[in-house]
Amino acid sequence: MALWGHHDFRRLWIGDTISQFGSSIGITVIPLLAAGVLNATPFEMGLLAAASQMAFLLIGLPAGVWVDRMRRKPLMLAMDVARAALLLSVPFAWWLGGLGLPQLIVVSLAVGVCTVFFDVAYQSYLPSLVGRDQLVEGNSKLQASLSVAEVSGPAIGGYVAQFLGAANGVLATGLGYLSSAFFLFRIKAVEPAPERHPDPHLRREVMEGLRFVFSNRTLRMIVATTGTSNFFHGIQQAVMILFLLNVAELSEGMAGVFLSAGGIGGVLGAAVAYKLGQLVGQARMIWLIPLLTWPFILLLPFASPGWGVALPMLGSAVSMFGIVVYNIGQVSYRQAICPDHLLGRMNASIRWVVWGSTPIGALVGGGLGTWLGVVPTLWIALIGSVAGMVWVLLSPLRTMRDLPTAPAESHH
Repeated sequence: MALWGHHDFRRLWIGDTISQFGSSIGITVIPLLAAGVLNATPFEMGLLAAASQMAFLLIGLPAGVWVDRMRRKPLMLAMDVARAALLLSVPFAWWLGGLGLPQLIVVSLAVGVCTVFFDVAYQSYLPSLVGRDQLVEGNSKLQASLSVAEVSGPAIGGYVAQFLGAANGVLATGLGYLSSAFFLFRIKAVEPAPERHPDPHLRREVMEGLRFVFSNRTLRMIVATTGTSNFFHGIQQAVMILFLLNVAELSEGMAGVFLSAGGIGGVLGAAVAYKLGQLVGQARMIWLIPLLTWPFILLLPFASPGWGVALPMLGSAVSMFGIVVYNIGQVSYRQAICPDHLLGRMNASIRWVVWGSTPIGALVGGGLGTWLGVVPTLWIALIGSVAGMVWVLLSPLRTMRDLPTAPAESHH
């Protein structure tokens, strides 16, 4: 593995890993603080959840333009420090007796904005740091960290809140972002200056990013697959907890274990994606692995108490394995074909569509759950998310084995 010896990549990896753990623990601790300490109503909890998700829809597109105008490393450093300052304001307000729900909502929204910039910047920074020939390995390592954070972050957050208090859990998350900044600061590689646009114009530059994505047939199909699956995943999120507690009759602890099973498959997927790419082809794994693994998610509605959870949990793990391998493949493909001056806008344009579809799906899922009931809604969600792969099955990826080695042409 060539990147183990790449000192700067190691620092990016450690910094990003701490950042992902911070995000994952924060997503758990802040709602616990709102519900357990501030006695938030369900409506207020909904506002808080929306605030943390909203940033991608609100500033996702212009963020890409701004990222392309700046050096990526200083931007990532600034976002880590800003997230730390925002989160540290929460325990200070709590200790002084002045913490209220409006502060939590504002902090969640602002941290979400910083996360949009951080994520777009690090995805755009990777090609210049490791070279395009090592993108699959680099993304595999970064995705492994994300998967481990998603599996263990909520559990860590829950126990931190339980034993140290939720406000101190937020403090730990804030300190995590500061340590992430420390590792990023130590990256020695000199980043090339961003290409200056001869006539900077926000709307035109946003359109340039969207045009690059939607004029490329393969990228269009990747966006359609991810966006479709995320929309239906949003529907699933709306009813999943209700299904596990009320229909499958699992305890809250068992429901938590059930939800973490997918993450274990995700960690395994990240660990073997690089080797899988060498074995079956880096482009081929973007459609072949989903075809073989995603349908296993259809075992979920058969969950029942006791041993009745074993097969659905296995199905969840197998499908998440496939989702992570797909994500590593498609992100590497995007980075490989995109010219440097468009990387920020390309990543932001795609994230705006595919991440923006999730909260919309969740709203639809809430409505369907009320109208049709939990189980029919869960079936619609799962069948829809599996069907999302049809787009990449019909794409030019079917005729390719590996990723292109040079960026596609773009027109300024």
